[in-house]
Amino acid sequence: MRPATTRGPRPRPLLLVLLVALAALVALPALAAGETGGAGEVETAPASLAPGGAPFDRQGMWIWYVSRSEGGSVPAIVARAKKAGIGTVYIKAGDGAGVWRQFSRGLVGALHAGGRDVCAWQFVYGDSPVAEARVGAAAVEKGADCLVIDAESEYEGKYAAAERYLLALRARIGAGFPLSLAGFPYVDYHPAFPYSVFFGPGGATYNQPQMYWKAIGTSVRAVYEHTYLFNRLWGHPVYPIGQTYEGPGNGSLLRFRRFAASYGSPPSWWDWQETSGREWGALGATAAMRPLAGYTQDLTQPLLKRGSRGDLVVWAQEHLLGAGESIPVTGLYGRQTVAAVRDFQVTHGLPVDGAVGTATWQALLNVAPSPVRWSGVRASAAASSASSSATAPPHRPLSAPLPARAYEIGRGSAR
Repeated sequence: MRPATTRGPRPRPLLLVLLVALAALVALPALAAGETGGAGEVETAPASLAPGGAPFDRQGMWIWYVSRSEGGSVPAIVARAKKAGIGTVYIKAGDGAGVWRQFSRGLVGALHAGGRDVCAWQFVYGDSPVAEARVGAAAVEKGADCLVIDAESEYEGKYAAAERYLLALRARIGAGFPLSLAGFPYVDYHPAFPYSVFFGPGGATYNQPQMYWKAIGTSVRAVYEHTYLFNRLWGHPVYPIGQTYEGPGNGSLLRFRRFAASYGSPPSWWDWQETSGREWGALGATAAMRPLAGYTQDLTQPLLKRGSRGDLVVWAQEHLLGAGESIPVTGLYGRQTVAAVRDFQVTHGLPVDGAVGTATWQALLNVAPSPVRWSGVRASAAASSASSSATAPPHRPLSAPLPARAYEIGRGSAR
């Protein structure tokens, strides 16, 4: 198992670098003829848009198929990345329980030699969580600087599977290895998705929502404000993923980058093979690295109250448990949750209304959540009491069967 460290590019012995790069060139197809991606059109941007120790702190680009990205030529990938200010390359390493052979030690070594961080990503379904964990761990063993979980509609309602996956994965890659979730951006659309497990103790500590504004049918500003309103609640750094597919337009790409600067996190982009030459130029434009003048983030939190349902309620209930309140974790905001919130508000000198608004969220999020062991042979006392009054099994909250309000970026793309 690879040590759990956050690692960027590091010096490598010259002979080893040459050998690794040569191996990758032999293994991958030659450079295909194509456009230069805006070479000479813009000032070359630095690879890093924000200082930091994690690969997420560099502007990134996602690769679905290496063979369709610069024809599979590693030197061409490195050259394009340098020109466009791409410091981190995200490469698909697995789908379900299957390993994608394109993610190899040779490829990782050659990209490292070119000064790029390399993150592996895997699409997961939740049907074989331990096997999927092995796939993710295998990519880490091949030298990945971080691992990204792409979990979408297939994972809705699967609390026990999410916990099994994370337990098995962390046992293999270590508690501190950089792990992110790249999921649906609109948390409120997916009340049954187990965000609270993926972002809970032992889970992912980086958040990469798929903020594809054109695919969603909204504006760049709206996708930022909707996404961040809910994703701040998980307490982990948010790194937006923008889209270069479907021809979003250079103006929108530049605006997305400026909003990213205003929110303090560099973006990454889906995806390499669908990015045009002019779009590559927009990604490398240094002018777009400046925050928007006069823009102020709305730092309010969403309101939960009696009748609310879904995973955000699960998250609030776990924090109430962590604060010492006696409450079942059901995902349903009923009489017991109202009473627990009132007691918490009294204890913390907050206005007492039994609802979780901005002030109450801020106080709750200062308390470590008490996680529920959904995947145990017997669920925790909280989960058991939650299921005793209804027919739902103890391996998920009562809110787990709730349907999605909508699929803003499409159901289960299985990329």
